Amino acid sequence: MPLSTDLQLPALRLDAQGHRRVDLRTIIALALPLFLNSSLQVVLNLTDTWFIGRLSTTAMAAMASCYYLIFVFFLLLGGVGIGVQAIVAQHFGAGQREAAARSTWSGLWAALFTTPLFILIAFSGKLLLSHFGLSPEVLSLADSFWIPRLLGGPLSTLLFALNSFFNGIGQPRFTFWIMLLVALSNAVLNQLFMFHWGYGMAGAALGSTVAQGIGVVAALAIFLRPAFRRQFHTHLTWHLHWPGIRQVMAIGIPTGLFPAMDVVGLGLFQLMQVKLSAIDGAATQIVMMLTSVSYLPAIGIALAGTTLVGQSIGAGDKAWAETCARVIIRLAVGYMGLIGILLALAAAWVVPPFLTPGDPQASAVFRLCIPLLWIAAGYQIFDALNLSCAFCLRGAGDVRVPTGLLLVCSWGVFLPLCHALTFPPGQGWVNFLPQYGWGAKGGWMAAFAYTFCLGLVLWARWRSGAWKRLTLLT
Repeated sequence: MPLSTDLQLPALRLDAQGHRRVDLRTIIALALPLFLNSSLQVVLNLTDTWFIGRLSTTAMAAMASCYYLIFVFFLLLGGVGIGVQAIVAQHFGAGQREAAARSTWSGLWAALFTTPLFILIAFSGKLLLSHFGLSPEVLSLADSFWIPRLLGGPLSTLLFALNSFFNGIGQPRFTFWIMLLVALSNAVLNQLFMFHWGYGMAGAALGSTVAQGIGVVAALAIFLRPAFRRQFHTHLTWHLHWPGIRQVMAIGIPTGLFPAMDVVGLGLFQLMQVKLSAIDGAATQIVMMLTSVSYLPAIGIALAGTTLVGQSIGAGDKAWAETCARVIIRLAVGYMGLIGILLALAAAWVVPPFLTPGDPQASAVFRLCIPLLWIAAGYQIFDALNLSCAFCLRGAGDVRVPTGLLLVCSWGVFLPLCHALTFPPGQGWVNFLPQYGWGAKGGWMAAFAYTFCLGLVLWARWRSGAWKRLTLLT
């Protein structure tokens, strides 16, 4: 006879003897839409990269110089939307559906409050990028992409919050259809803005921003559909609720800070390669976009971990949360390891579509991409361990300590090592570090060392069980 609490647990089945077992079909049913949704982000990234690759190698290097720094701000400020998922999942697991809707509205209000900051950052792009030794042509192109992309930051944060609601209640299919609409809109709008209307580099950013606006309208329409109004009272919980907004910010800011600081490291890593040469910068950008084929879908698997852990804790069973997390970690590591190897084996087919035909530097970029993909194949295994553990910890509300661990690994290991291995003597940003001059290959070796350290320390944090002392329920 199952306990009443067992009936509320996610991904639970009872065998013939009444023992609890993980229902892999339920986990796959939850993870698959999240996996596909994150795969759509791959489509968005590759679409932007492909369109910009049609402009020039210099345009590709300009994109590499600012692409990840843009997402630093999207994640840092957008954390108030991302953090909604863990709160919603715990409320849903506890049967507090109206509280789940109220938390989502708190995330939407917090997203609107980020607008002045995004505007300020948007018009500070050239000032920020001018410190990294970029050539005048690369700097000008990067700034033309930066401004319209950052002006879309509030839309991205609103979309984070709404999608976090759907993911937190275990209905990620809505997130998938919304992001499919965004991806299709982005492709059409890129073609229109960049080539038909002549905006060039800025057109890629404008296309992405307008596409996200379309996604917000669609997501809000679903959030307010009759079924959700009946079950969650989504139309009655929109008023400003300051305790809820404070909770969203308390969870969301460190939640966003974690990936933001990771992306800061990756952004500076890319800037080092761009400073070294356009070839190193372009090859690094292409490999980063290709590895997103494994990285971003794995985020979908990890997001399922956030939901499963959060709902299990909300239902009062932290042991079951641990069981679900174990499955998620294995799935993520297996997927990223396999895809990383396949990408390296297929380098001759997957790299050329992102090269500019007739560009004299294209062959050098291609030759460099091949060893970089093999190094990336190794680092993705530990990146999967990092992702899956971090997202399971997020479902428990354990976000501050993991963020601190990431800062130590990124700023204490990754960036100094990357600088030392990338630059030859006298060409780096600073002179107090050793400089071995291994170029982009050295930078990617540093990335491997970073993910190795971060993956192991976050796995140790999860295994410590410190997250079991936390709750997001109020």
